[in-house]
Amino acid sequence: MTIYDIAKEANVSIATVSRVLNGSATVSPKTREKVAQAMKKLNYTPNPFARGLTLNTMRVIGVVCSDVGDAFYAKAVSILETELRSHNFDIVLCCTGSGTQPKQKYISDLKNKYVDAMIIIGSPLAATADIHYLKELSKTTPIITINSNYHLPEGFSIVCDEEAGIFQLVSLLAARGCQAIAYLYDALTHSGRQKLNGYTKGIAHHQLSQEPKLIQQIDRSLESASAAIETLLEQQIPIDAIITSEDLLAVGAQRTILAHEKTTNTEHTIPVIGCNNSVLAECATPTLTSLDNRLDLLCQKAVELCITLLNGDTLDEQRDYRVEARLEYRESFSIRS
Repeated sequence: MTIYDIAKEANVSIATVSRVLNGSATVSPKTREKVAQAMKKLNYTPNPFARGLTLNTMRVIGVVCSDVGDAFYAKAVSILETELRSHNFDIVLCCTGSGTQPKQKYISDLKNKYVDAMIIIGSPLAATADIHYLKELSKTTPIITINSNYHLPEGFSIVCDEEAGIFQLVSLLAARGCQAIAYLYDALTHSGRQKLNGYTKGIAHHQLSQEPKLIQQIDRSLESASAAIETLLEQQIPIDAIITSEDLLAVGAQRTILAHEKTTNTEHTIPVIGCNNSVLAECATPTLTSLDNRLDLLCQKAVELCITLLNGDTLDEQRDYRVEARLEYRESFSIRS
C-alpha cells in the first residue's frame, strides 16, 4: 500500500496526501479527514524512513559509549532514552568497546543511519584520526559529549567537575586527621584524569603523605582492588583512608579492609569512598560513601541541548557546561569515621 492508493481512495492528489502525512497546516480539516479515513480503510502505515528523508529528520539520536555492560554507561543510556522518548525521539545505541583500535567506522556507520544528532558518553574515542573525524563531523551534525572533552569546534561539552570534587574530598579527610590517603584508579580517560588531578592537588595542598605506593593504577575489578589493598597492608604501608575512581574498586577495597580488621581485631576503621554513586554503593555492606558525578543532570542537559538545536532555537555562545560534584554520605564514611 502506497500514498498513490491513498490518493486514489480519497480522490485527492499525491501531493495532498504527502502534506497530510508531513503535518502541513495548508490542508483543510475536511481534506485531512478524507485522507485519514482512506488510510484507515486501506490499513495504511506510513514508512518512517521515507517520511524522515522527506522531512530531513528521522527523530533518532545516536548514543555512543564504550560498553553498555558497565553500570555507569548503562545508567546514562537509560536516562538518555527516557528523556529523549519524552520528546518523541528514539535512540540508536553504538558500543565501541574499550580497546585502542581505530573506531571511526562506528561513528560513520551511525551517521549513515541518518541520526539527527549524536550524544557521546565518556571517552570511547582515543586515536588521533578518530578524534579528527569527530571534529569534522561536528561541523555538520550536532554532537554533544558527556564527561569528556574532545574540543569539538561546533560541538557541546557537559562535564562534572570531578577534579574539584576529589580535591574537596581529600580536604575533608585531611580535616578529619587523615595523613596517608590511598587512591586506586583504572583508566585515564578525561574523567579519570580529572579525578587523579584532584587527588594529587589535594595531597600536595594539605602536605599529606606522598608515598608512591599509595597511588595505584589497576584493572577495573573487585579482585584487582582487593589485591592492591592487601599488598599495602602486607607491606605495612600506613593507610588512613581510601579513595577509588569507581565504586566497583571501592567495594573490592572495602572487602579487604573489613577482612583485615576482623582478623586483627582492629577497632579503628578506615574510611572507603568511591566515585559515580552507582547502585553498587547502595548495595555494598556497609553502604559506600561515593562522589556523585550528577549523571542525571548531565544527561538531562545533553537532551535539552539536543532538542534546542534540532528545533532550530537560538542558543547562547556557551559550548562548555560544568556541573558540581556532590558527596553522597553512607556508612563507609559518615558512620565509621
